[in-house]
Amino acid sequence: MQSGKRPVFGNRHLTDDSKVFQHNAWDNVEWTEDQENQAHKITSDQTENAMTEESQQKYLENAASFWDKFYEKHDNKFFKDRHWLFTEFPELIATDKKTLSPDDSEIELQKQTYEKTKKENESEDTVLFPVKCDHESPNKLLQADLPGSNSSLRYMEIGCGAGNTIFPVLNVTQDPNLFLYACDYSQTAVDLVKSHKNYDTSRCYAFVHDISSTDQQFPMPEESLDIVIMIFVLSALEFKNMHSAIQRIVKLLKPGGMILFRDYGRYDMAQLRFKSGRCLSQNFYTRGDGTLVYFFTQEEVRDVFTAAGLVEKQNIVDRRLQVNRARQIKMYRVWVQAKYQKPTL
Repeated sequence: MQSGKRPVFGNRHLTDDSKVFQHNAWDNVEWTEDQENQAHKITSDQTENAMTEESQQKYLENAASFWDKFYEKHDNKFFKDRHWLFTEFPELIATDKKTLSPDDSEIELQKQTYEKTKKENESEDTVLFPVKCDHESPNKLLQADLPGSNSSLRYMEIGCGAGNTIFPVLNVTQDPNLFLYACDYSQTAVDLVKSHKNYDTSRCYAFVHDISSTDQQFPMPEESLDIVIMIFVLSALEFKNMHSAIQRIVKLLKPGGMILFRDYGRYDMAQLRFKSGRCLSQNFYTRGDGTLVYFFTQEEVRDVFTAAGLVEKQNIVDRRLQVNRARQIKMYRVWVQAKYQKPTL
């Protein structure tokens, strides 16, 4: 388990403040106590000046339409492929899935929690297509009409946007056994993915889904996915809806399957720049375009995933100092990156 500082992404460390503008970014930057206190004061003031409940409803009830407008405006020209993806998440190109198996000691520690959570959240109708698991061949689904039914290795990205994760994964991972599902809250985003030149229905399937809705069902059965990718997506939900969303997603993982997570961390530059009246509730905001965003602590991320019975493999804060050398501006970015695994029972 890794829960301390993030592994070194680069080897660029700031040891002399006078040289801060010599490079575009610095890794693993430590914050001073004054810096933490100032950030806390800013966010406290934001919460005190939160928008009215009546105003909040506009954004909460129409969240999908705001994301549709976002993608209609930016199309796919706004986005860049995440070139850090395979450095941070080498599991996406792992050929030996045995490396995803947790240690026996970790399994025992989490087994009782997982079994209890599974029983509490079980329902009789949890998939779009009624299927029976083939326990003798767990990597093969029985419904032949489901995309990816013949694949032995299945990933799903939640919040796929314009496809800037799924297409690099498909391009780099040429394993013919890999099939990648991609879903998003926004119909416009899904349409962008489907219109991409690299969208291949023999290798991927994109669909609209709201993970916060208990009424919508996933098209794949329980225990059918090896990896679920969640990059800057859980933050779009109200915090109170996150636990139930993750519990539904965990059901889709095979035993030993993993969730790869990266999202906004508490006191990220984006949070500290919000003006008065943009805060809906503590650490939860609406951007100028109407889309929503929450800023996490490590402890909140840990609670959401372990409460669903998952084993923590990584939970780290990525603090990076980015600079605009031309304008002599410092930008402190904070992200939380985590990996959580379903026990092998």
